Amino acid sequence: MLNLERLRALHAVAENGSVAAAARTLHVTPSGISQQLNKLEREVGVPLLEPQGRGVRLTEAGRILARRTAEVLSTLAQAEAEIASLQSEVTGRVRIGALVSPSRTVLPRAIAEIRHAHPQLEITFNEGESEELLPALIRRDLDVVVVDSWSTLPVELPDGLSFTPVYDDVALLALPASHPLAENKVVALSELSEHAWATWTRGTDFHTFTVRTLRAQGFDPRIEYEVAEFPTQVEFVAQGLAVALIPRLARVVPPEGVRMLDTVPPLGRDIYLAWRTDSERPAVLAAIEALRRQFDALGDSRN
Repeated sequence: MLNLERLRALHAVAENGSVAAAARTLHVTPSGISQQLNKLEREVGVPLLEPQGRGVRLTEAGRILARRTAEVLSTLAQAEAEIASLQSEVTGRVRIGALVSPSRTVLPRAIAEIRHAHPQLEITFNEGESEELLPALIRRDLDVVVVDSWSTLPVELPDGLSFTPVYDDVALLALPASHPLAENKVVALSELSEHAWATWTRGTDFHTFTVRTLRAQGFDPRIEYEVAEFPTQVEFVAQGLAVALIPRLARVVPPEGVRMLDTVPPLGRDIYLAWRTDSERPAVLAAIEALRRQFDALGDSRN
């Protein structure tokens, strides 16, 4: 009989790409992962890892066993969901992750609603970007996530996950009120090629979205201010230092001296809830319903 914890260690290496990353995911030491894998190799009688540069990769046997382990973990998650559905009370734990913009506007209300309706349910929350949240969901580090898909940077929807759209958002252009275009109702992004920009830090989805969107308008943006908060980006705009793209969902109240304007082309994004299809236990379903209701309460993003 193969040991499930050792199989989890192999699965974590397959999902995360290295022993060190697998150790961080499972909250153990790299040496602990290596010990589990050595024991597993002795159990199956064939090598499961082989050297690759300074790291390791799975052998063909390792890939087969990791794939079958994923199926076992999925079956166990389904069993857990079915047993949990027999309980009259919604209990246990649900781990939610979300983008920054809905974290300010939706998540506090949704979590308060869940706690009020299900006081025995433990809820944890992590803020992140889609490129972080979806892998965490696949690894089972999170149960429900709020992610986005921009018209110019569509999200890849992995297999094994369920998605439901909950909100249509749009990015607005933040301009200094003294700017010659500030009195316009709509501003063509192609007219802003000479400006400095404020946006998120390099490597984040929103930074990539900004660069890709503006390159499509014929120029490489001069990003001088990399700031991991929309309100702070708008403060740079208020000082006349930059212009910025700000999602309406962020609900940033512009300070005096800043205009928020529609753009040509319009920059839309879909907001999705995502969860593992094999983990639809009552706690997860309760979180999905509360989040959906709170997004519905926001109304039309164009208003």
